[in-house]
Amino acid sequence: MAELTFQSVLDHLLDSKKDIPQSHLRHYSDLDPKSLRLFLDIWPRVTPERKLLLLDHLLSHLDSDTLVSYEDIGRELLRDADGEIRARAIGLLAEANDPKLVPPLLEIFLTDSVLAPRIEAANLLGEFVLLGELEELNEAMQHQIEDALISVIRSEENPTLRRHALEALGYSSREETVNILESAYQREDPAWIASALHAMGRSHDNRWNDSVVSKLLDNDPRIRFAAAEAAGELVIEEASPIMLQMLEDEEEDDDVVSAAIWSLSQIGGEDARVYLLNLLEQTEDEETIEFLEDAIENLDFNEELNHFDLLSLNEDDEDLDEVEDLDEDEK
Repeated sequence: MAELTFQSVLDHLLDSKKDIPQSHLRHYSDLDPKSLRLFLDIWPRVTPERKLLLLDHLLSHLDSDTLVSYEDIGRELLRDADGEIRARAIGLLAEANDPKLVPPLLEIFLTDSVLAPRIEAANLLGEFVLLGELEELNEAMQHQIEDALISVIRSEENPTLRRHALEALGYSSREETVNILESAYQREDPAWIASALHAMGRSHDNRWNDSVVSKLLDNDPRIRFAAAEAAGELVIEEASPIMLQMLEDEEEDDDVVSAAIWSLSQIGGEDARVYLLNLLEQTEDEETIEFLEDAIENLDFNEELNHFDLLSLNEDDEDLDEVEDLDEDEK
């Protein structure tokens, strides 16, 4: 059987009557300049529905396969005339960390005429704030992003956009962030409270522990979901027994259950391990088994990491004792 060429993959894309096979998707990954030009040349002739179908397939593939990258396509389609395509293009850039993307993302976030790409831009800009916090992005650029996020949060813009901007700002250690999160958390609207909790989880600031724990048993599943996620991100040990209690409720929302299970794997502890192993034994659903196995693997990883950190701390203490002993001898 002849090897599939990129040209034949593109010819197939132009035929709207045919499905897009899974085997074609990897051919769109890591395009060289010539292949990217071929792709862009035929793009205007692809029907709008077909374009969205391809991009949805690529986004799904990106989630399931860590070896593919569709950044070349994502960058080029940021300027597409169709807002839904611009939104998906930003999705294809989810793993990107190139500072050159910040100006076009800010432009889309602040001025695009369609809501979907603005929301996607807010989400990705949050990742760049995180890079700034890790000192992997120019400080001036980080401030520029934070200023844009804060301006939208404080505006009269679409509330969904403002909440996504709030979640993105969660990564920031800027002083204003604390008050912004606090005031969103105090609102009566559950969607705002949930977004504040998501942002608190991203902050890795344990000042929010009590706020998170107090919402774990809230009446609204959106709030319980966000609180459970944040409890894991912040590694709040006192949240574990409450989440184990939540998981005993057979009526609990599926998303909340998944968030609580994953958070338990982040926090660790013997009770969490016993619960997850018991759950795995009782489960027959393939997808649930895979998720639980991932959670147990994550639990192992986090506990090993904590053990390593403790060993390092003990060694540091011993080194400190040796230095003090030397100081005493010299006196």
